[in-house]
Amino acid sequence: MGLRRPNLTAYFFATVLVFLSVMSGIRSMTGFATAQGQTPLGFMTVELRGVNSRFLDLTLRLSDEFRATEPMVREVISSAVKRGKLECRASLKLADTSSSGINANALTNVLALQQEVLKLTPTATPMSVYDILQMPGILTTPEVDQDALNAAVAVVVGNALEAFNASREREGAALAAILSKNCDTIEEVVAAVAERIPDIHRNLKEKLEQRLQEALGTVLSGAGSISREEVSDRIRQEVTLYALRMDVSEEINRLRTHVREVRATLDKGGVVGRRLDFMTQEMNREANTLGSKAAAIEMTQASIALKLNIDQMREQLQNLE
Repeated sequence: MGLRRPNLTAYFFATVLVFLSVMSGIRSMTGFATAQGQTPLGFMTVELRGVNSRFLDLTLRLSDEFRATEPMVREVISSAVKRGKLECRASLKLADTSSSGINANALTNVLALQQEVLKLTPTATPMSVYDILQMPGILTTPEVDQDALNAAVAVVVGNALEAFNASREREGAALAAILSKNCDTIEEVVAAVAERIPDIHRNLKEKLEQRLQEALGTVLSGAGSISREEVSDRIRQEVTLYALRMDVSEEINRLRTHVREVRATLDKGGVVGRRLDFMTQEMNREANTLGSKAAAIEMTQASIALKLNIDQMREQLQNLE
């Protein structure tokens, strides 16, 4: 039987484009959905389960009657889902069997095997007619147009994907709200430490000048070739160099820039997990540098608070597509 692939392919891609066109919100990789629908073979049930994964890990568990549709199902799902460990199960409740026939050879083999089992275990319960008819290969069904079957399966899978992505978007919105609160906390910590930095530097400068005056003043003032002005100038140079090494204005500015970029990415939506993970790595780098340059307990505490919030963000990001 010839298959009308061109028309069916156009239908599939039109279905995929519908899903991609509505993908605006942030999505979690965790989700569950079911959908049911009629196919030429009978009533089909599709179940989708997804958890987080670094890449798209798709497992299809289709009943034997749908094996020929597996490439199409895989293509439709992989076009609508980009990341996550996803399992798709499809079962079939056969249509009215009045037009079906019995595979005599398969039935004979099943009955013979049942007699062998009953000889070995006389207390075993024989299979009912219903049980026998449900076994693969017993019923023979009329040939079904493959294009019609693919189209019907695509509709049911599409409905399951729509419900699946809706559940993922609801969880993604909740995760985005948590990430936004983390950004608020980071901005508050950065603002607080930025406000304290001038006082910290001033106190540090005074203490450093006092110590250098005591150390260098005693040693250098005794040397006849070095004047007091030269000693003071040397002290100013040392203080200036130390202040430059301890300056964290660049780190603070970059942290603010990263937070703005995280917010912009959350607002944009779509597939954002990997990009946001990279942004949190950069934020963590700046927080570590802030801690290494800490010239006061306030800066150390700020660095710890920043890294704590960034780690919380990275944990949440593991669930985003």
